[in-house]
Amino acid sequence: MVTEGSWLRVNGGLRIPLSELEWRATGSGGPGGQHANTANTRVEAHFDVEHSPSLGPRQRAKLLERLGPNVRVVASDSRSQARNRQLVLQRLAARLADALRVERPRVDTRPTRGSKERRVDAKRQRSRTKQQRRPPTPDD
Repeated sequence: MVTEGSWLRVNGGLRIPLSELEWRATGSGGPGGQHANTANTRVEAHFDVEHSPSLGPRQRAKLLERLGPNVRVVASDSRSQARNRQLVLQRLAARLADALRVERPRVDTRPTRGSKERRVDAKRQRSRTKQQRRPPTPDD
C-alpha cells in the first residue's frame, strides 16, 4: 500500500502529506460512450518539489536535479476516478523513489583465472579458424 492515512509513503525516509499534492480530474479522451463523455475519470497530480516542506535539503536537491521543480503524474487507465487516483499515487511514489535512489559506484575487480583462460582459448580457436581459411602454402 502506498498511502498511510493522509500520507504518501515514498520510501523508508520520506512521507509526503497528500495535502501537498494538487489534484485535477478531467474527462478521459477517446471513445467510450456516455459514461466516458460525462465522467471526469482522468486524474492528474502535481507535486511542487521546490516548495515542499516535507523534503530535506539533500532530497530536494536530488529531486530538482533529476525531475525538475514540479512533478506531474497522470492516470486515465481505469473508468473509475478512485482507481485512477490510486494509480497516480503509486506512479508518483515510484518516480520519486527512483529519483532518490543512490547508485553505488562500481568497484573494479580483477579478472578470474577461469575468465582469462576462456579468453585465451577463444583467441586460439579464432586463430585456428582463420588459419584454415588461408590457401595452402607451396611447401605443404
